[in-house]
Amino acid sequence: MIQLDFYGTLVAASLVLLIGRMVVARTSLLRTFNIPEPVVGGLLVAIILLVLRQSMGVQVQFDLAIQTPLMLAFFASIGLSADFARLKTGGKMVGRFLLIVAGLLVVQNTLGISLAMLMGLDPLMGLLAGSITLSGGHGTGAAWSAVFQNKYGLASATELAVATATFGLVLGGLIGGPVANLLMRKVKAPGAEHNADDEPQGFEQPDHVRLITQFSFIETLALIAVSLLGGTALGALIKGTPFELPTFVCVLFIGVILRNGLEMMGVHKVFEREVSLVGNVSLSLFLAMALMSLKLWDLAALALPIFVLLIAQATAMGLYAYFITFRMMGKNYDAVVLAAGHCGFGLGATPTAIANMQAVTQRFGPSHLAFLVVPMVGAFFIDIINAITIKLFLALPFVGG
Repeated sequence: MIQLDFYGTLVAASLVLLIGRMVVARTSLLRTFNIPEPVVGGLLVAIILLVLRQSMGVQVQFDLAIQTPLMLAFFASIGLSADFARLKTGGKMVGRFLLIVAGLLVVQNTLGISLAMLMGLDPLMGLLAGSITLSGGHGTGAAWSAVFQNKYGLASATELAVATATFGLVLGGLIGGPVANLLMRKVKAPGAEHNADDEPQGFEQPDHVRLITQFSFIETLALIAVSLLGGTALGALIKGTPFELPTFVCVLFIGVILRNGLEMMGVHKVFEREVSLVGNVSLSLFLAMALMSLKLWDLAALALPIFVLLIAQATAMGLYAYFITFRMMGKNYDAVVLAAGHCGFGLGATPTAIANMQAVTQRFGPSHLAFLVVPMVGAFFIDIINAITIKLFLALPFVGG
């Protein structure tokens, strides 16, 4: 067993990002299909660790203490980027995308339960391998698996939830790019006229040069720290109540309040360039750590019926993004980027969605609308709609009854 401490893990994550960038730069196939650099580097390292474990019995243990703070910093930066005035202009598209996302939740649960019953499995296993772990991610999966195990007696629910959420995280980062590549054949690559200005906003084009100052950067770090502190406190306050939400949603909410509250009072205007810089760094390192620490042998140990079910879910996600998300969101370049993002959080998580969209916009050009809509829906509204959907399916007599 090789154990890497905090510093060793941070070095490893940084190397993963550099390796991913190098491999993508030298592999035209990966560039063609818009595979995100953190996904490439992280999976490559995870595969190497799998080979070392299987062939030589060598295991590497990472200190992932910083992984959760990085994820929370990313969501804080999303909140601090949410300008009410800008959200108002995109309100109609946010509402439309939310309906599309809600439709996928129904598809995932219907498909999961139906296939589970066809294969002679407990319908609850199909529900757990549906919107709970795919659109919901690890956090939602952990919460509901405890309910399934304690209230419904579903054995190994926690292990199944972790495995399926991890599987979704991997595929979410792999299918978004190919789906976008297919859809780009239907639209014209944007030119300078696509957006009102050429300055990337938020998480668009992370390689774009952003001029910042020391003082404004420190102010931004302070706002993110306050968002983390306030969000964590809020999450602890509402825990166990009907209003309970994941901590990252609370952090995002505090970021939104800070951004718009301070500006409305005329106290402070958030520096978006600094927010996007910190957010992009946090996002990249979080994804690198999440993927390089994957225990691929746990995925390989999935029972064949569950593996088949998850492959079916990934296929359904790709088809849904291609035929529904793209068409319903306007059949244009913005719709292509939105479809790639939907694959990211429809199977994995919002960070994966952002990485998918960045891979597309770095190659074809910015999409202000996509980076406005996806973070808010994928990081905030999805958890509320998902909780309602899960409870409705549990009310069915052949599922939870």
